[in-house]
Amino acid sequence: MAERREIGARLLWKLAAPLAVLTLAGLAWQALAASGLFLDTLLPGPVEVLRGIAALARSGALARDAGASLLRVLAGFTLATAVAVPLGILLGWYRRGADAVVPLLDLLRTVSPLAWIPLAVLWFGIGEKPAIFIIFMAALFPTLVATMHARRQIDPALVKTAVNLGARDGALLRTVIFPASLPSIMVGARISLGIAWIVIVAAEMVGMQSGLGHLILDARNFLRTDLVIAGMLIVGVIGFVLDRGMAWLERRLQRHLRVTA
Repeated sequence: MAERREIGARLLWKLAAPLAVLTLAGLAWQALAASGLFLDTLLPGPVEVLRGIAALARSGALARDAGASLLRVLAGFTLATAVAVPLGILLGWYRRGADAVVPLLDLLRTVSPLAWIPLAVLWFGIGEKPAIFIIFMAALFPTLVATMHARRQIDPALVKTAVNLGARDGALLRTVIFPASLPSIMVGARISLGIAWIVIVAAEMVGMQSGLGHLILDARNFLRTDLVIAGMLIVGVIGFVLDRGMAWLERRLQRHLRVTA
């Protein structure tokens, strides 16, 4: 009984504490908006912003732009993961090849993904392709680095044991290398998705006709500060949901690996 009460108290705290902080933040925001320090057009209160979100939802713009942003992020993130995981395992497997390639990768990964915007527009024109390319560049390196280091940290004795039992390249990768690397790969993928979601807003401000970044830029051009903040809040909420979804998937995979181990 005492254990159940303790669990219930912890769950209540996990729900009540964030709710209290959000409430205090909302009250502070409302007080600042009502203080007269800013014009109403520069800092609308939370009620006006919520009305803006409701108006976007009724017009269909919210679903359209959020869906467009999510599809672009999903496409770029999927492509980046498809390249990063096998390349990371390969570089972690062959040290000499990695010694030659990693300096170039380190150089590229220190370049801001937003710095690729001019080249992306020149290479792919205006439309979906440059945005997906920028997401690809943003999401590639965290997963790649995490995968490479995960492969290097696998106990060599575990690999030798599998080889002695008859496992060869494909079987070794499927039964030992990939399962052992998966927790670190998921951490890298979670970071990659978060970066991709941040970058898409800026990418959509360049020549795009849909997406949350376009929504925010369009609202700014019409001096609709309420819609600018509404777009920012929507970006934050969706980013929070994506991060929690990746965290849930990570925990599920780790439990599955413990059960099958």
